[in-house]
Amino acid sequence: MFRRSFYGLYPYKSSMIGLESLTDPSSDWDIIETIGKGTYGKVYKVISKKDGSQAAVKVLDPINDVDEEIEAEYNILRSLSNHPNVVKFFGMFYKSDELSGGQLWLVLELCNGGSVTDLIKGLLMRGKRLEEPIISYILYGALLGLQHLHNNRIIHRDVKGNNILLTTDGGVKLVDFGVSAQLTSARLRRNTSVGTPFWMAPEVIACEQQYDYSYDARCDVWSLGITAIELADGDPPLAEMHPVKALFKIPRNPSPTLRHPEHWCRSFSHFIAQCLIKDFETRPSVTHLLEHPFIKQAHGKDTSLQQQLSVLIREQQDVGNRIKTRHERINTRKTLIIESCPDDDLVNLEVLDEETIIAHLQRRYQELQIYTYVGDILIALNPFQTLNIYSPQFSKLYHGMKRSTNPPHIFATADAAYQSMVTLSKDQCIIISGESGAGKTESAHLIVQHLTFLGKANNRTLREKILQVNPLVEAFGNACTAINDNSSRFGKYLEMKFTPTGAVMGAKISEYLLEKSRVIKQATGEKNFHIFYYIYAGLYHQDNLKKYSESVKLYKEQFDAIQDCFRIIGFTEEEVNSVYRILSAILNTGNIEFTSTSSQHQSDKSEVPDSEALDNAAALLSIGSEELQEALTSHCVVTRGETIIRTNTVDKATDVRDAMSKALYGRLFSWIVNRINALLHAAESGMNVGILDIFGFENFKKNSFEQLCINIANEQIQFYFNQHIFALEQIEYQSEGVDASLVEYEDNRPILDMFLQKPMGLLSLLDEESRFPQATDQTLVDKFQDNLRNKYFWTPKRVELCFGIQHYAGKVLYNVGGFLEKNRDTLPADIVVVHGASVCVCVCLFQYSLMDLLSKMVVGTPHFVRCIKPNDDRQALRFNKERVMVQLRYTGILETVSIRRQGYSHRILIEEFVNRYYYLAFRAHQMPEGSRENAIIILQKAKLDNWVLGKTKVFLKYYHVEQLNLMLREVIARVVLMQAYTKGWLGARRYRKEREKRNNGAIIIQSGSCNPNALPNDSDNRCMYRAQQYIRLVCEGHCILRLLIMSDDLFLQLKLMLYSCLI
Repeated sequence: MFRRSFYGLYPYKSSMIGLESLTDPSSDWDIIETIGKGTYGKVYKVISKKDGSQAAVKVLDPINDVDEEIEAEYNILRSLSNHPNVVKFFGMFYKSDELSGGQLWLVLELCNGGSVTDLIKGLLMRGKRLEEPIISYILYGALLGLQHLHNNRIIHRDVKGNNILLTTDGGVKLVDFGVSAQLTSARLRRNTSVGTPFWMAPEVIACEQQYDYSYDARCDVWSLGITAIELADGDPPLAEMHPVKALFKIPRNPSPTLRHPEHWCRSFSHFIAQCLIKDFETRPSVTHLLEHPFIKQAHGKDTSLQQQLSVLIREQQDVGNRIKTRHERINTRKTLIIESCPDDDLVNLEVLDEETIIAHLQRRYQELQIYTYVGDILIALNPFQTLNIYSPQFSKLYHGMKRSTNPPHIFATADAAYQSMVTLSKDQCIIISGESGAGKTESAHLIVQHLTFLGKANNRTLREKILQVNPLVEAFGNACTAINDNSSRFGKYLEMKFTPTGAVMGAKISEYLLEKSRVIKQATGEKNFHIFYYIYAGLYHQDNLKKYSESVKLYKEQFDAIQDCFRIIGFTEEEVNSVYRILSAILNTGNIEFTSTSSQHQSDKSEVPDSEALDNAAALLSIGSEELQEALTSHCVVTRGETIIRTNTVDKATDVRDAMSKALYGRLFSWIVNRINALLHAAESGMNVGILDIFGFENFKKNSFEQLCINIANEQIQFYFNQHIFALEQIEYQSEGVDASLVEYEDNRPILDMFLQKPMGLLSLLDEESRFPQATDQTLVDKFQDNLRNKYFWTPKRVELCFGIQHYAGKVLYNVGGFLEKNRDTLPADIVVVHGASVCVCVCLFQYSLMDLLSKMVVGTPHFVRCIKPNDDRQALRFNKERVMVQLRYTGILETVSIRRQGYSHRILIEEFVNRYYYLAFRAHQMPEGSRENAIIILQKAKLDNWVLGKTKVFLKYYHVEQLNLMLREVIARVVLMQAYTKGWLGARRYRKEREKRNNGAIIIQSGSCNPNALPNDSDNRCMYRAQQYIRLVCEGHCILRLLIMSDDLFLQLKLMLYSCLI
């Protein structure tokens, strides 16, 4: 569910229903069974103790008051549920519970037939579909219900299949009025952007950005048209997209239609077309649609069609489909309650063998619970489908809560990093790792989304800019590979900058190891960087593109999205045009072809037979065509101080052309990143949360230099994980004298040494061989064989020019063809002169990039997200046990489960621990010394167990720090509140004194002028009164001081201190 604001949704004058005025449901209703689980609470079947009738009850707990959204639904149900197509309402009840919080019960008519969404999905699973007369009957009932609402000036605003329920006898009922709006004579339109994304009308979405825009009740007509498509196809249009992307597409795309209109009658298609007229001013009303021919076929046939629908419902129930309630808007409280359970964390499993863990993850995955904890580490399985668990409501749910309060979620990891940063004033780092296609990039998007929500910058534009960074750089740095349609071909480290109070104030992005060779050549089944397809579709509209109309249409939309990214982030029109010119120049450069020619004195000379592409590239780069051609087809050699110009062969000219294209693209990408950093630069220093999204481990049929670099980078990330989780922990246990079982793990340091050692490491050998002009691929393999003699390196006997590496993730066979040329990555001096730039890229730069990345990571406290790919076919709900097991093994997850259960994930110096948490056990004005005794007092006062005190540090479980930080935030919040009250009172007191001083002056003047003899007596009286007041204040202050000294309650101390100021 998406919405812009929680306020102003329902203009009824709030009656502020008091919970004490509601009756306890226990005397009227008994729960029979659980029907289902909605987003915000459970739904039960209940039976009346009075007459034995059955009903459905939505239980919302815990709850302390009735907020405006619950009250809005209550008012509508109470006054309008007397219609046959609106669900009946039996009352609202409150069941109090002082310990766990009370429960609010909304008792509604029992609709045992489930929702129309459940019905159509069940039919489609069995290879069937709804017949048109049945669809007409369902839409007829929904229209009658909407007509009843609209006649009473109510807009539903969330019409969809899940909010149209069916009774077992075939009745059609509208439900869920939590976001409905009441129109008045003075206000016939609304302007709040609210609803479920895929069903929202364009005019409703527009209100999110255009605050002077508005809509009327016909927004429900659009939603009903989308629901009609849902009844036919099983899903609404754009259902395969992320909801946020759908919100972007709906206003810009043409009105949606049926997936296969030829399978349906023209009348049905026309009805949908009428509902989905984008201009709501010309869209028909509900009353007009009741007269549409498609709907009129249900008139007079209600009984027979209702019976047919009833038969379908019974068949569905006989098959055994479980009824799932998804009316997500019965409650839209600002705090959502979703139950967590012990199996959310693998550490809590009784048995920790591989089979149990795999079975546990598989069961959760089948239930669409894609996230699981391993202590403070998050496992994320790629669902390969869109899940509705990333809305603003879920962002509110995962805000400042204990990790164990809610089910595992990527938002919880982002919140943990954010809260640690604010509470401890220390930088944080979120490291996302996994294979290519495991979902790392999407996880990074969601983390940025949640951090911008938590940061709540005063500048809304800044938040929007930060959210556009990832889509922009990924358009230039991502590409389609054989195993991933949106594979990151570069490493990205995004640092979000925050103020000390936690408000986001800027961002900085660092890019690593861009795969520039993709610009000139792609493997079979792979594509170039996304941006080339976007710009081709966006800037060129030629007749020969018609046969690719579908893909071109898609790329054109994505091109428009990239244009918006540039605009929102702050690029000028001139800068954007320059980017497009360079991209177009690269495209044209790739079309430059060479032919061989000979002259009287030279043979094997190259030339450009067709100069069109050359001229275009030169013009776009603002250089001369002749200069560019000369730089491509010849080169300068300096011998004994003399410059000799030699011609290039066709192959040499082609290499120069390709090198120029790679250099141009690499420089362009770096410029875009630097420009983003300049536009999002934080004006002041602060703290940051870094998000690492780097390409995953790769193993293709043919692996080259690019895969070697990618896999070495992943080896480095895995080593960092091992060091943080295993090695450093073991060393610290021993040095601190803590008794903890040492966990064995696979240390990949020997592999990294084989790669990075100098001078005999693989990369050093490669760099050395690249400097020999006569070196070949064979000499490179020979050098590797002669110098790399360990178990992690081998050369296959039957495959030439190849070598194998035993990586932490498995064996990979590399083909050395092109290794030397790619490592040299030289750009001829002639090209450098033409462009006025220089390029230097080699293995040394790769090693430097790794060191730079690690230096950023080690500064902050790490939080790990391990992305797992459940299958190689990218199929939803398909869980390949063997593939998952391999990933769990090589990522160290199985060992992590053991060490997180028996180990201590947080170690804090005793002195730092006492300084940080002394508020929890000592008086506000005390400053206890950082001793072991005081640390024990704090731990005992916080009622923690299973902690250990080492020689110099306090060793805590992963859940201990979370609990301590939550308690500390609560105390600090109280202190801030009391400070605010005190400052306000002091200001008021100063004002009163000044006013009293002026009044007294006026009285003295008046009394002196009227009776001069009275002054001495008045002065004596005032002196006596002041003496009495002073004695009283001294006595009261003494009593308060005694209370302060004797009190152990921090909050009571603060209140007494404030009172002492007041008197």
